[in-house]
Amino acid sequence: MLVIDPGTLSETEALAGATAVLVTHEHEDHVDAGKLAAAREGNPALTVHTHAALAATLGDGVTAVAVGDTFTAAGFTVRAVGGAHAEIIDGLPGCPNLGFIVDGLYHPGDSLFVPAEPVETLLVPASGPWLKLGEAIEFVRAVRPARTFPIHDANLSDIGMDNFDGWLLEEDTTDYARIPLGGSVDLKRSIPGS
Repeated sequence: MLVIDPGTLSETEALAGATAVLVTHEHEDHVDAGKLAAAREGNPALTVHTHAALAATLGDGVTAVAVGDTFTAAGFTVRAVGGAHAEIIDGLPGCPNLGFIVDGLYHPGDSLFVPAEPVETLLVPASGPWLKLGEAIEFVRAVRPARTFPIHDANLSDIGMDNFDGWLLEEDTTDYARIPLGGSVDLKRSIPGS
């Protein structure tokens, strides 16, 4: 099982059964170093891939990857793209951020980097101090995925999520749906309700 960005806002069981972890950047909502260390202790074969600066802080056995690298994690082909966290204001936070394309699924972390290659499924950030709704919509339009699911929405109220969903459901270039907490989607099939 492959897990991307198991941070402090992730469910406690997010790493249970994981065989590989991808971490986009060092912010705690994307990596909980304590939970990750415990998971690695419980499963020494667990592989972790992230950018070099963060890899150096997470301990031995963490694999540093760079933009353009292609590698295998939990049986999936992964390509690292992007390179920088989206700016909040005045050049901040100014930290590395890798996006990961996993067999056609794209997790951009905290960025709106548009990869050159086609993306079948986009995980679109829905909230953050570096993001506004219009930018999320433009990002979806630029990437042009067949289907889109929201991520990074823990700071939104139910009203905020409904608002975000309403706008994205209006986009006719992609099939959009929200995956319920604890739910799953078979990416080899069409999205629920379509």
